[in-house]
Amino acid sequence: MVVGKEDSMILQANPAELAETYRTAQPFPHIVIDSLFPDEALQAVLDDFPTPEGMQWASFNNPRERKLGYYFAISSVSDRIKRFLWEMNGPEMLSFLEKLTGIDGLIPDPYFGGGGLHQILPGGFLKIHADFNRHPKLRLDRRLNVLIYLNKDWREEWDGHLELWDAAMTSRQKAILPLFNRTVIFSTTDGSFHGHPSPLACPAGFTRKSVSLYYYTNGRPSAEESSPHDTLFQKRFADEWKD
Repeated sequence: MVVGKEDSMILQANPAELAETYRTAQPFPHIVIDSLFPDEALQAVLDDFPTPEGMQWASFNNPRERKLGYYFAISSVSDRIKRFLWEMNGPEMLSFLEKLTGIDGLIPDPYFGGGGLHQILPGGFLKIHADFNRHPKLRLDRRLNVLIYLNKDWREEWDGHLELWDAAMTSRQKAILPLFNRTVIFSTTDGSFHGHPSPLACPAGFTRKSVSLYYYTNGRPSAEESSPHDTLFQKRFADEWKD
């Protein structure tokens, strides 16, 4: 069920009408959808969203990423958030994504490996990267990212944009502000470079909150195949960080 409702989830967009926009988007197939979910559904998630001290987060603090992540085995969240996460792995969401992207046979991740809740504190960042391409437990091919933002009254000058870069890493092609009830969906390949590389400039007391979901298939097009790899971080300039 959708959080706070007794009936089934309602996705407020027609995937067939958006499929061409998704397929032809540059620098790689993607789409930005505002108000995909009822506001009250995401408000319930935001109301229950743990503070940085409110649960045991997976903490990342290195030259490539400084963020808090969700670790299914240890993270404790409310029942309303659990229901929302499981709904994101359910048939309505999978059907929507398949119609939107043309990728058939999508498989959700019941372990939320690398996905789930994300939170970034002031000064935090996630450098430009392409994601790992194989699920380490399920041995499936990673095909889609769905990023759902939960930030009300977010200001442009605070940064935190999701940046999309071309495959040659020569230029930023798009910068997407992480506003409340804004969903970004994109295909994941070795060339789908994205991130928010500049330190977050929001004031103390604010954090950049999101829910991330990843979807897989058993196999992928031969043109996209590569050996299994971890996250492929990319530098925007030569001395962005020291290896």
